[in-house]
Amino acid sequence: MAEAIASLISDPGSGVVKTRHVVIYAPKRGRRRFPEGCVREYASESEARAASRPEAGYYAAVASGPSRSSEGFRLYYLIRWLD
Repeated sequence: MAEAIASLISDPGSGVVKTRHVVIYAPKRGRRRFPEGCVREYASESEARAASRPEAGYYAAVASGPSRSSEGFRLYYLIRWLD
Protein backbone atom coordinates (compact mmCIF):
# COMPACT_ATOMS: atom_id res chain seq x y z
CA MET A 1 0.00 0.00 0.00
CA ALA A 2 1.29 3.48 -0.85
CA GLU A 3 2.25 5.87 1.94
CA ALA A 4 0.46 9.17 2.33
CA ILE A 5 2.43 11.94 0.65
CA ALA A 6 2.41 13.99 3.88
CA SER A 7 4.43 11.30 5.65
CA LEU A 8 7.04 11.45 2.90
CA ILE A 9 7.59 15.21 2.88
CA SER A 10 6.91 16.34 6.44
CA ASP A 11 8.99 16.02 9.56
CA PRO A 12 6.61 14.86 12.29
CA GLY A 13 9.22 15.50 14.97
CA SER A 14 9.60 19.17 14.16
CA GLY A 15 5.99 20.32 14.36
CA VAL A 16 4.97 23.28 12.27
CA VAL A 17 7.80 25.59 11.22
CA LYS A 18 7.31 28.87 13.09
CA THR A 19 8.99 32.19 13.56
CA ARG A 20 10.81 32.17 16.89
CA HIS A 21 12.97 34.35 19.12
CA VAL A 22 16.35 32.68 19.37
CA VAL A 23 19.98 33.11 20.28
CA ILE A 24 22.34 31.90 17.56
CA TYR A 25 25.98 31.01 18.01
CA ALA A 26 27.56 32.68 14.99
CA PRO A 27 31.23 33.69 15.19
CA LYS A 28 30.74 35.25 11.73
CA ARG A 29 27.32 36.69 11.01
CA GLY A 30 27.40 36.29 7.22
CA ARG A 31 25.25 33.14 7.10
CA ARG A 32 21.49 32.95 6.63
CA ARG A 33 20.85 29.39 7.88
CA PHE A 34 22.06 27.62 11.01
CA PRO A 35 21.97 24.01 12.22
CA GLU A 36 19.81 23.42 15.28
CA GLY A 37 22.88 22.78 17.44
CA CYS A 38 23.80 26.47 17.10
CA VAL A 39 20.35 27.79 18.02
CA ARG A 40 18.48 28.10 21.32
CA GLU A 41 14.82 29.14 21.38
CA TYR A 42 13.33 31.63 23.85
CA ALA A 43 9.74 32.52 24.71
CA SER A 44 10.11 36.24 24.01
CA GLU A 45 12.30 38.83 22.36
CA SER A 46 13.33 40.25 25.74
CA GLU A 47 14.49 36.80 26.95
CA ALA A 48 16.52 36.27 23.78
CA ARG A 49 18.11 39.71 24.09
CA ALA A 50 18.97 39.05 27.76
CA ALA A 51 20.61 35.70 26.88
CA SER A 52 22.72 37.09 24.03
CA ARG A 53 26.47 37.53 24.52
CA PRO A 54 27.87 39.21 21.41
CA GLU A 55 31.41 39.24 22.80
CA ALA A 56 31.27 35.41 22.82
CA GLY A 57 29.49 35.04 19.44
CA TYR A 58 25.92 34.50 20.74
CA TYR A 59 23.44 36.87 19.06
CA ALA A 60 19.70 37.40 19.57
CA ALA A 61 17.65 36.99 16.41
CA VAL A 62 14.30 36.13 14.89
CA ALA A 63 14.45 32.90 12.91
CA SER A 64 12.14 30.46 11.20
CA GLY A 65 12.47 26.79 11.98
CA PRO A 66 13.40 24.16 12.55
CA SER A 67 13.00 22.81 9.05
CA ARG A 68 14.57 19.69 7.58
CA SER A 69 17.05 20.45 4.79
CA SER A 70 17.54 18.34 1.69
CA GLU A 71 20.67 16.92 3.36
CA GLY A 72 18.63 15.75 6.35
CA PHE A 73 19.74 18.44 8.82
CA ARG A 74 17.31 20.47 10.91
CA LEU A 75 17.95 24.15 10.16
CA TYR A 76 16.82 27.56 11.30
CA TYR A 77 16.60 30.34 8.72
CA LEU A 78 17.53 33.84 9.87
CA ILE A 79 14.84 36.48 9.46
CA ARG A 80 16.66 39.32 11.24
CA TRP A 81 19.20 40.01 13.96
CA LEU A 82 17.92 41.75 17.10
CA ASP A 83 20.61 44.38 17.62
